[in-house]
Amino acid sequence: MTRAMGAAMRRIHVGNALSAFGLGFTVPYLYVYVAQVRGLGAMTAGLVLAVFAVAALIVLPFAGRAIVRRGPLPVLLAALVTAALGALSLGLAGGAATVLLSAAALGAGQAVMQPALATMIVDCSETETRSRAFAMQFFLQNLGLGVGGLIGGHLVDTSRVSSFTLLFAIEAAVFLLLVALMATVRMPRAPRVAGARKAAGAAAGRSGWQQLLANRAMVQLCVLGFVLFFACYGQFESGLSAYGVEAAGISTSALGTALAANTLMIVVAQFAVLKFVERRRRSRVIAAVGVIWAVAWAAAAYAGLGHGSRTMATAAFVSTYALFGLGEAMLSPTLAPLVADLAPEGMAGQYNSAFALVKQLALAVGPAVGGPLAASLPGPYVVTFLLFSLGISVLALRLGRGLSAVQDHPWGAQSRVVARGGSAHEPVTAKA
Repeated sequence: MTRAMGAAMRRIHVGNALSAFGLGFTVPYLYVYVAQVRGLGAMTAGLVLAVFAVAALIVLPFAGRAIVRRGPLPVLLAALVTAALGALSLGLAGGAATVLLSAAALGAGQAVMQPALATMIVDCSETETRSRAFAMQFFLQNLGLGVGGLIGGHLVDTSRVSSFTLLFAIEAAVFLLLVALMATVRMPRAPRVAGARKAAGAAAGRSGWQQLLANRAMVQLCVLGFVLFFACYGQFESGLSAYGVEAAGISTSALGTALAANTLMIVVAQFAVLKFVERRRRSRVIAAVGVIWAVAWAAAAYAGLGHGSRTMATAAFVSTYALFGLGEAMLSPTLAPLVADLAPEGMAGQYNSAFALVKQLALAVGPAVGGPLAASLPGPYVVTFLLFSLGISVLALRLGRGLSAVQDHPWGAQSRVVARGGSAHEPVTAKA
């Protein structure tokens, strides 16, 4: 990695941390702010959370095209300004309409930040350094979310509207600070569609979405990604927590401990598993995550459906969240680099945005399905998601059969080139 790429990457990592800090700073307190502090009721508060998801679903299909045509940096700067305006107006809003519009701006801006930053990482990294770069991104995002939530929780006071106004004003200032920081980034290259190499077999005149949908491996990865996010992330704050409280009798303090165990596992395991992940086929790493998450759901089943003591049930439930964290740490250096390696030259923004859209869909559907099912049918709930986890392993192995050697195992492919007496940077011929 050149010095210019290294300098750009450091700024991108700071951007990831600050954007996550802004998200964790206010989003956990949105419901309380709208429903209680502003006195707009539970219905409006629920609509605000829905608007966040809907705004992301609306803008992400257009974000990919904009990133490809304009480059990720201008799109990121526009998203940051939009999010800053949304945050500031949300802190000052008093009526339902203003709150909803402000939430839409904030949600749309934050949704576009992630594919833009991910594309910048792709442009500033090489195949052999990309997994480590995305692992660092995931680590900093979790750190930013945790620190933001912790500080935000100490600032807010439900008896004072001004404390929430200050909270949103600080968030807006963080985004504007990030605008100033990211404007100094000098991207080493800025691919455009006009000069991009077409994917093999892509017909001239096809749109970015048509090219993407014609890429069978990318479509398979999107299906796999939906199941991954639906079965894990989509259950964290809804189905799994409802199951723990209702079926397993877990206290709210134990639920907090479980969430902390998830974060702690990510922090501790992220770089410990990196070398293990880099030296193995990506499809098999994802398949292994499916097995780990199946064990996690089995532990959850013991916590809620077993006949052990309350202490054993709590320990099993905390273990569920910790095992999810281990799987997340294995996925972070695997999924995003695979998306980048599947993208034709100049199309990383389109592919990153498509995968972000899949994630957002899963996060919208997951709680809607998991929450009611966990509360009413706890047994079928854990069995269903245990089977989903095993399905992840099956889908991952099927995906692996359609990947080239360099896409599925770039480190091993480079090693084979060096063994033949070539350079580690020499292109590797992909299998048909």
